[in-house]
Amino acid sequence: MGSRSRYSAIPPAERLPAWLRRPLGNASELERVQAVVKQERLHTICEEGRCPNRGECYAAGTATFLLGGPICTRSCAFCQVEKGQAPLPIDPAEAERVAQAVERMGLRYVVLTAVARDDQADHGASMFTATMAAIRRRQPLIAIEVLTPDFWGGHRQEPDGQAAQRHRLQQVLAAGPACFNHNLETVERLQGEVRRGATYARSLNLLAAARELAPQIPTKSGLMLGLGETNEEVVATLHDLRAVGCQRLTLGQYLRPSLAHLPVARYWTPAEFERLGAIATTLGFTQVRSGPLVRSSYHAVS
Repeated sequence: MGSRSRYSAIPPAERLPAWLRRPLGNASELERVQAVVKQERLHTICEEGRCPNRGECYAAGTATFLLGGPICTRSCAFCQVEKGQAPLPIDPAEAERVAQAVERMGLRYVVLTAVARDDQADHGASMFTATMAAIRRRQPLIAIEVLTPDFWGGHRQEPDGQAAQRHRLQQVLAAGPACFNHNLETVERLQGEVRRGATYARSLNLLAAARELAPQIPTKSGLMLGLGETNEEVVATLHDLRAVGCQRLTLGQYLRPSLAHLPVARYWTPAEFERLGAIATTLGFTQVRSGPLVRSSYHAVS
């Protein structure tokens, strides 16, 4: 409770700007997808994170499934997903239910993400591989992007946390995702406050290892803006991502889920997002999505 209550008395920095207010999209499409998710007893980050683009993405044939249940073992201060150190056991039937939902929804591009499962020996790597296999048994040609936690096991007193992390990463890459995504979320100075349990260097090392282990698979990362970072820090982070070979980038505005989460320091304007997107393209990113409402899986289709 301590980490949640520390922000409860902090009001939002300012009113929500007009450019961040948008309708959810086609109501019937939202209801159809939500019904399938509910019937299959699944979770999507689209719903858990209240993504403003979910109607648009559903209509375009994309969705992001949240593996490993609704409880995360990390306590990131920005995230809507429920936290806890004793989540439910991983459901062995989850992979097949996701595959069935993908088929029922008629999706063309699937993004698989997961809560951090530091309670598991493999930190959830097998959830990704099992779900990819289940989807492809039904739809062999579907494209699957993975958005993974850092698979770090050092806090479990493993003899070599980095080697264990690399082994888990290798398992996921061997399953052949269309894209490997791991978010830095924010600039280096703010990592400790925003991403508790993760580190900037560890995430960069994961992205570098993905390029080394599977150079044919594009790598991707994303940042939320509005947590107190400076323009110079954002540009420096883009340079750091390119230095480890990261090829795809998302930049979006942080929106405070509740008063128990980190407050918004400021709202970046559409023009500022456009300018940062242009800088990213100049630096060599091959795919850039930069805008206030952009999220990790926004227009993810290659």
